[in-house]
Amino acid sequence: MEPRVSVSQITTVRSSFADDVRLYAESGLDGIGVWELKLPDGGDAEALEVLEASGLDSAAAVPAIPSILPLPLLGGPDDPAERVEAICASLERLAPFRPSGLVCLTGTADGRDPDQARSVVVDGLRTIAHEAARLGVRIGLEPYQRDGGELWTIVSSIPEAVSLIEDAGDPPSLGIQFDVWHLWNTPTLYDDIAAEIDRFAGVHICDYREPTRGWADRALPGDGGANAPDILLALDAAGWDGLYDIEIFSDDGTFGNAYPDSYWAAPAEETLARAREAFERCWSMHLTPQGVEETT
Repeated sequence: MEPRVSVSQITTVRSSFADDVRLYAESGLDGIGVWELKLPDGGDAEALEVLEASGLDSAAAVPAIPSILPLPLLGGPDDPAERVEAICASLERLAPFRPSGLVCLTGTADGRDPDQARSVVVDGLRTIAHEAARLGVRIGLEPYQRDGGELWTIVSSIPEAVSLIEDAGDPPSLGIQFDVWHLWNTPTLYDDIAAEIDRFAGVHICDYREPTRGWADRALPGDGGANAPDILLALDAAGWDGLYDIEIFSDDGTFGNAYPDSYWAAPAEETLARAREAFERCWSMHLTPQGVEETT
């Protein structure tokens, strides 16, 4: 089966929601990953109408406040209860867009006892999962890259995310958001994909630039060191049939680093064309992934 490809809206951060929908459809993409920050104030009904008319499917959505514990580099309230309340409000707002899932990070345990931080996250996940079930939406708990992840997460692998989900009661509405950039260097990655594919609420595709210049410096699939073709094949072999959602952070000065080759600084049409081409190149390679036996 041919893969269905989408782009997450952060990839074209400078264009509007309506422009994204138009450009993604014109680029021949199958879907769009909605970011709440792109929705115009008071314009949700019109945005939904534009999306439905485009024929694009909806990949993983990202809320304005994307974590239970704080994210110092992104701001937002410090109180986890306020953050959980905000995520639940985002669920209500984003559910009509019918995303494959709503991305949720744990946030950082920095400044908290690790056990207490985990307890706060588990309680928050229970609350969010209950609201998601009510609205018919899944949550995609996203493990964050282990290298430099201390200010973002308390889980950095699929098994660690599963453990948190099980501590929260393992509700059907609580799944995992897979992301190449975050998970590519997990030693058990391919076994984890095969074992937990049914938990995946969404899949983010990109690559790990080497040497990396920061957390907002991600490469197009196949242009980095993450073995993106192998990972794509492993996802396909495990049975992933959802959207492959290309998500590129490429700082243009927004987060303090104006990279001279920033995709964010390029015209959106150019970035979309390059992203689609990079994905198709990776998909066509048909490399045998590590840990997945070649069939005969």
